[in-house]
Amino acid sequence: MRKLILALALAGTALSSSAVAAEKLKIGTEGAYPPFNFVDSSGKIGGFDVEIGLALCERMKVECEVVAQDWDGIIPGLLAKKYDMIIASMFITEERKKQVAFTNPYYLAAMTHAAPKGAGISAFSTEALQGKVIGAQSGTTQADYIAAVYPDAEIKLYPTQDEANLDMVNGRLDLQVGDMLPLLDWVTKNDDGKGCCELVGEPITDKKFVGDGVGIAVRQEDNEMREKLNKALDEIRADGTYKKINDKYFTIDVYTMK
Repeated sequence: MRKLILALALAGTALSSSAVAAEKLKIGTEGAYPPFNFVDSSGKIGGFDVEIGLALCERMKVECEVVAQDWDGIIPGLLAKKYDMIIASMFITEERKKQVAFTNPYYLAAMTHAAPKGAGISAFSTEALQGKVIGAQSGTTQADYIAAVYPDAEIKLYPTQDEANLDMVNGRLDLQVGDMLPLLDWVTKNDDGKGCCELVGEPITDKKFVGDGVGIAVRQEDNEMREKLNKALDEIRADGTYKKINDKYFTIDVYTMK
């Protein structure tokens, strides 16, 4: 009987420990997509995505750890339970919904073209860009876009956005397609970007590629977490926390793009 009581007590302790451990969540992000997510000179992961994620965790009263993951493996990492959510400027698309579930958008999305200054690119049809060297980050909706819209171009794909930017600075790209806000940040604030390049053409807002905005991805079975994240997002929008983080990085409200 004593052994049984002791076993039950230990089992209870283990269950309590598991419940406590479950309150610590991991956020997966890329860490190579400034100003949304990046690794600073001290090795700390920061950026708009990260600060929004930590604000949501604080509102949900859970401890969170941020984990860096290369973009190509970011959804497999979530499915393998390396982390509990992805907050990495991921467009909500029908294709991705086949693998993960998304929260409501935490900001709106658009893509854009960038070109070397003076390149004179003003037409964006398949014919006009035939033979041009066009780049994008691999595994992204931008990569899907250039493959679909510019099939007669020479397409170059890169593991990170920074590598695509570097090739453009070095004259190896005629054009690239990227998420509008990071590219805008690059050509207006980064010394290399300001010196070499500019945004061209109209924003790309085709929902086939940009989806319904940018959301937080969770595993499809984690509906309770998704609902808690949605509630926390509404709360940080209402109390000004979102605005404070937004204004640290942008001059417009990226939740509404106004």
